[in-house]
Amino acid sequence: MLINIRSPQQLGLLIRATRKHQKLRMDDVAGSAGVGPVFVREVERGKETVQLGRVMKLLAELGIELKADVPDDIMSTLAILKRTGVKPLTPRKLAPKRRPEGERPSAAPSDKEAE
Repeated sequence: MLINIRSPQQLGLLIRATRKHQKLRMDDVAGSAGVGPVFVREVERGKETVQLGRVMKLLAELGIELKADVPDDIMSTLAILKRTGVKPLTPRKLAPKRRPEGERPSAAPSDKEAE
């Protein structure tokens, strides 16, 4: 059956209903999907900022297939992008932490300091 999902809350409710119907505990489905039980709880409660890749793992584990209903004219552009590919994201490098001026790196205390 196809169900329109228009919000994270609706998706969460569907995930929860499916899990309960399958008589699965939250921690069991989390473990088999490779996510944490807190993540499952957040998704089921409709948290809007969860990671999509992890949601997809959860959906797959529950046997829920995600589909999109798009206008026909999008298909030609999609076909081109599938052929040419999409440039992968490069991981962001974290900037080193800045110390306040005059502060020196912490080191083990010397014998004189310990006295």
